[in-house]
Amino acid sequence: MEPKGSITSPKDKPQRSLSTSSGLRYGSLVNSVTSLAPELVDKPPISNRRAYIAVAVLCYVNLLNYMERYTIAGVLPIIQKYFDISDSTAGLLQTVFICSFLLLAPFFGYLGDRYNRIYIMAGGLSVWLVTAAGSSFVNKSNFWLLVLLRSLVGVGEASYSTIAPTIIGDLFTGPKRLIMISAFYIFIPVGSGLGYIVGSSVTHLTGDWHWALRVTPILGLLGLLLLVLLCPNPPRGAAETHGVGVTGKSSYQEDVKYLLKNKSYVWSSMGVTAMAFLTGALAFWVPTFLARAQVSAGVRPVCIKEPCNAQDSLIFGGVTVASGILGVVLGTSLSRYFRNKVSYADPLICAVGMLGSTPCLFAVIFLASTSIPVTYIFVFLAELLLSLNWSLLADILLYVVVPTRRSTAEALQISVCHLLGDAGSPYLIGAVSDAIRNSNPATPQWSFRSLKYSFLICPFIGILGGLFFLMTSLYITEDKKAAQQLVEGDPPPENSPVSEPPLEVNNESNK
Repeated sequence: MEPKGSITSPKDKPQRSLSTSSGLRYGSLVNSVTSLAPELVDKPPISNRRAYIAVAVLCYVNLLNYMERYTIAGVLPIIQKYFDISDSTAGLLQTVFICSFLLLAPFFGYLGDRYNRIYIMAGGLSVWLVTAAGSSFVNKSNFWLLVLLRSLVGVGEASYSTIAPTIIGDLFTGPKRLIMISAFYIFIPVGSGLGYIVGSSVTHLTGDWHWALRVTPILGLLGLLLLVLLCPNPPRGAAETHGVGVTGKSSYQEDVKYLLKNKSYVWSSMGVTAMAFLTGALAFWVPTFLARAQVSAGVRPVCIKEPCNAQDSLIFGGVTVASGILGVVLGTSLSRYFRNKVSYADPLICAVGMLGSTPCLFAVIFLASTSIPVTYIFVFLAELLLSLNWSLLADILLYVVVPTRRSTAEALQISVCHLLGDAGSPYLIGAVSDAIRNSNPATPQWSFRSLKYSFLICPFIGILGGLFFLMTSLYITEDKKAAQQLVEGDPPPENSPVSEPPLEVNNESNK
């Protein structure tokens, strides 16, 4: 039976002895252990206190990751003025970062399923610290150096975002896992919002946008130290096996084949991709869009000399933090309430979030030139509905994929959702905006309208994402049951899309 909380002592529970013939294959995954060793029954588990501390550290680093990612978006109009670049060129700053992120994620996913995850994350974060700090020293004549450094920042995020959720999945299970995953993912909108706030506030105080990029690397040094000293590397599947863990050997090709047969994973990954497209486009361009709306309406003068007014970044950051916290808490609460009543509740909640955000996005696009306060209300509602999904998407992946393939699953999902989502959406929105503006008079009005019309892509992507999550709901019950049976040592039904022999319990400590 699946434990209800974090890893607890197995002493009072009868232990299973899992055995298979030497030639038995897990799909094409070779079982490396044939029985439960007696010494592991008495192996002390990771304590609740240490598990909670680990989650707190992972949350802190996740906060810094997203603060750093959106600090540039918070001062984007100032950077555009400083380097004298177009919308499409400015969008490249986010695109190159996401591209390196998605290209490296499969590599870190492969390592994360096989080697010590703390060492991998620490190495990636070290690269992140150096390149993020280096970005803050680029001068006006070296814009392409800034682009290069932004691409290298993706190394750290690829290592961390791919692996950190799997550690939480190995420390907790059941309702507690959902709560801990929610705590981790709530720092995506919180960190994003603080990125805007820190970027605009530090720039305002110092009169130089370079200083805004130096805050997160300084705080990141503490995060790196805490990660190395306080975070454990639990055995894979430890939460489901009372601290013992499961193991197996497989090639990367076999892992991918397993995931492609998992329909819940495939459809939910497509939904995540649509969500990434939306959040990437909105996060990068909304403050600039609202600033141009006010200039177009004559409420604010055109920025001629730095520092430009970054008030919209400050407000948008606050809205993002508030809507993100409320959205993640609401999504988690809805999941906990409906999960025992409807087995496919999680993807339905995600579908409601995506489809519900669509009319709010239309309102943002068409009301910006009329009323900025009303527009911010709809920005809040759109971000609230999208934030319902953050923790649920991570939990879906953890319970439909077996523990020994979760890092690979996270990595492939990250690669696909960023490749087709937020890697291209900031650049696409900027490129469409440039094309529209270049065919019309060079006025503040057309500078606003061009970005407005390019934003019309977003609501239709929201509808598409909602449909993907509805498709996920058709398969999730069966896929969740199949993954659970594999971990518990029971063969899943023969007609299961992931029908394979059960995993084996570790007979040695995690390497």
